[in-house]
Amino acid sequence: MRHLRPALGAATAVLATLACTTPVTPTAATDVPYDVLVFAKTAGFLHDSIPAGIQAIRDLGAANNFTVTATEDAAQFTADNLARYEAVVFLNTTGDVLDPTRQDAFESYIGAGGGFVGVHSAADTEYDWPFYGNLVGAWFASHPAVQPATITVEDRTHPATAHLPAAWLRTDEWYDYRTNARTTAHVLASLDESSYSGGSMGRDHPHAWCKSYAGGRAFYTGGGHTRASYTEAAFRAHLLGGIRYAAGRTKADCRPETG
Repeated sequence: MRHLRPALGAATAVLATLACTTPVTPTAATDVPYDVLVFAKTAGFLHDSIPAGIQAIRDLGAANNFTVTATEDAAQFTADNLARYEAVVFLNTTGDVLDPTRQDAFESYIGAGGGFVGVHSAADTEYDWPFYGNLVGAWFASHPAVQPATITVEDRTHPATAHLPAAWLRTDEWYDYRTNARTTAHVLASLDESSYSGGSMGRDHPHAWCKSYAGGRAFYTGGGHTRASYTEAAFRAHLLGGIRYAAGRTKADCRPETG
């Protein structure tokens, strides 16, 4: 806004900043203690943001009453070990990271009511494992260069998106997916392809979603490629909301949409 409206423009910018940096409510800090496993094994592209992501989740845990175990060791995927955790985060995993025995253990974990959080290239993982593809919601197809884009927040009641403005502007690597998650998941936020270059999904481009699947709960966000993502207060709160939902510490309507 220019000329006669600079003050209004400045006020709008301040409000947008506040909406993106509002501290997480004390509710999360009073959750019954729980445990989260962060799995960051890669068999393909290795994101240099993984250490920053692990530290961000550790920080969230310290402030919000959950412990964090971070590993790249697929041997952690046994029935007894997974039962220790309320949620498992696949943090920028890539490629084939679990053998059939470990896959069976994880399927049993989800079937027993476990929680899954997929971050960014969790969608670029385990293409030959149908259960996983259904759990994560959609597999990666392509992406343009890292650039700013506008995320349209469709659900401002879910704990992963309640703190966000209706139009969330940030910089990241924006994934296109092989399928549209909307028919099997509840879309929380979508990408406005008119706000950046190189998107290929068109007017309906889901970016973050949640779902119930096979007895468990799943949350996925396409954000988190860059190291800077994990320093953003709004993105960290987005992750926290997804983790709390997956861990069963908060309720949300994640029934699938039909278009």
